[in-house]
Amino acid sequence: MAHDLSDYRKSYEKQELLEKHCPENPIELFRDWFMLADATDNVVEANAMSVATIGKDGFPKTRVVLLKKYTWEGFIFYTNYQSEKGKAIAENNAVCLSFFWPSLEQQIIIKGRAEKLSENLSDGYFDSRPDGSKLGAWASEQSQVVPSRDALDQRLLSFEQQFKDTEIPRPVHWGGYLVKPESVEFWQGRPNRMHDRIRYTLNEDFTWNIERLAP
Repeated sequence: MAHDLSDYRKSYEKQELLEKHCPENPIELFRDWFMLADATDNVVEANAMSVATIGKDGFPKTRVVLLKKYTWEGFIFYTNYQSEKGKAIAENNAVCLSFFWPSLEQQIIIKGRAEKLSENLSDGYFDSRPDGSKLGAWASEQSQVVPSRDALDQRLLSFEQQFKDTEIPRPVHWGGYLVKPESVEFWQGRPNRMHDRIRYTLNEDFTWNIERLAP
């Protein structure tokens, strides 16, 4: 089966990204772009991002997770530490995050190092989750082979019974990562494939070098 996509064309004409638009710190520009995406009606989940890791098998793998917080230090998400991405990060904590908001013709690519959050911060976020999500964190042995959907449902029911009428604690194998950026690239679509690409690179003195890349 073949499906030729070579005639697919889209002209990017909504905005521009010039050096005069770029603050000294990329987190400021990220905040501005994120707030715009979050306020745009046809962006369903502005905080959906791809997380790429290098697996123990040597292959890169990308999956979509939800950004839960960003600070001057970096970007925070939560997951099962025993999942495929958790094990990959334990071996090699170099990761890449990317956001793509097609309706704004914008993309952000972040390279950095992932570090586990402190237990109290992971506890605080876990406590804020609905009970169903808390139980899911217990029931799902993420990335492991399971015999059937029914087996998953039965495992969830068993934890519902175990924690019935009690506080649901955070599993020790579940928590957050803080990705500290070393490179942040902002991509703005432009006509004729002459896109704007501005890259911030962290210097040894923790200032940022700002460069324009060819599209």
